[in-house]
Amino acid sequence: MSNKYNRRNFLKTVSVGGLAATAALYTPFVIGGSSKKVVVIGGGMGGATAAKYMRMMDKSIEVTLISADADYYTGFASNEVISGERDITSITFNYSGLRKHGVNVVIDTAVDIDADKKMVKLASGKKISYDRLIVSPGIDFRFDEIEGYDAKIADEKIPHAWVAGVQTRLLHNQLRSMKNGGTVIVAPPRNPFRCPPGPYERVSQMAHYLKHNKPKSKIIVLDAKDKFSKQGLFTAGWKKHYGYGTDNSMIDWIPAYKGGKIEGVDADAMTVAADLDDFKADVINIIPAQKAGVIAFTAGLTNDSGWCPVSGKTFESTLRKNIHVIGDSSIASPLPKSGYAANSEAKACAAAVVALLDGNQAPDPTFVNTCYSVIAPDNGISVAMVYAYKDGKIIKVKGAGGLTPSEFNAKLRAREMKYGHTWFNNITQDAFG
Repeated sequence: MSNKYNRRNFLKTVSVGGLAATAALYTPFVIGGSSKKVVVIGGGMGGATAAKYMRMMDKSIEVTLISADADYYTGFASNEVISGERDITSITFNYSGLRKHGVNVVIDTAVDIDADKKMVKLASGKKISYDRLIVSPGIDFRFDEIEGYDAKIADEKIPHAWVAGVQTRLLHNQLRSMKNGGTVIVAPPRNPFRCPPGPYERVSQMAHYLKHNKPKSKIIVLDAKDKFSKQGLFTAGWKKHYGYGTDNSMIDWIPAYKGGKIEGVDADAMTVAADLDDFKADVINIIPAQKAGVIAFTAGLTNDSGWCPVSGKTFESTLRKNIHVIGDSSIASPLPKSGYAANSEAKACAAAVVALLDGNQAPDPTFVNTCYSVIAPDNGISVAMVYAYKDGKIIKVKGAGGLTPSEFNAKLRAREMKYGHTWFNNITQDAFG
């Protein structure tokens, strides 16, 4: 069997996105040819996966990963850190695994991209050249949409904790310091945003902690939307565990049409101004509306939406040649902005870049996404979907997805939680191991 045949089939398989199945198929091999340089900006799920898999596909490619931080904290599973169900060390990862694969890891901040000269400029003043560039910059926040809220207040007093790490610890500690009978406000953002089910899993995890430690307390959800991901499953879980819909409910959800959209915050008074009323709280968790990460704007990779338009086949920017954008910053609908989607996009993009550097056609990708949420111990839920590239766009594959059945089954829900935790271990190993 020739190397050419192996390579062709390998590239067809690489973008599938399944973890257990693809891990066995990715065997390193060397492809000859001149030196090729790929730079990856961003060390999250998208960037780490892309860097690792390019080295696994073609060891002749010189891959450099630029990350602003030496450690990465996963956003998924961080809600369990806030509730105390897991320790923050369990969601913390470094790049030693990538270095073992031959990835050159640079801890620095990318501040600009010269697309004409194919050069990345770093905060340290260094410049790194590339043949192709993959940008996985994550998200930034639209603080200007909420009067009185900014990055400094988020770091010190009213965390969003939507980039896991320091603010995750802060919110965890605030919840523990709050008096029994206190009030927590959670304010989810408008669409689109990172991890659509995430705010409601957070509410669930907070309620679980409060139920067992501060049972007189209350959570008010001031939502910028009228509906949310997995809503029926979440509200059923809230009814089962937290009295939702009763006079003694620990959770009140106020949608936008009932005045839930917040307009401003007073950090000193710890009050939030919503459309129809003001609310005072002991702990406030505002998750602002979002946009692409800073470097995407600096490099001219965003359009008027604040996100990055890309080809659904290669994830190459439609605004800048030889630059690919993956993960939350990319416009890849109907793929959601999630860690699993970023991992799947990274594999498709890596396969495309390897092919394009050799002057070949990129393979048509397929993608997988699953989002697990934990409402309470032994009550996990999930939504899954498979996507394909067809007729120039990404589409959902009919009949290939699924949602946890609405009828409660204790054994199934316990399995779902176990599957979610196993998935976490698998996908983080896949990206960083």
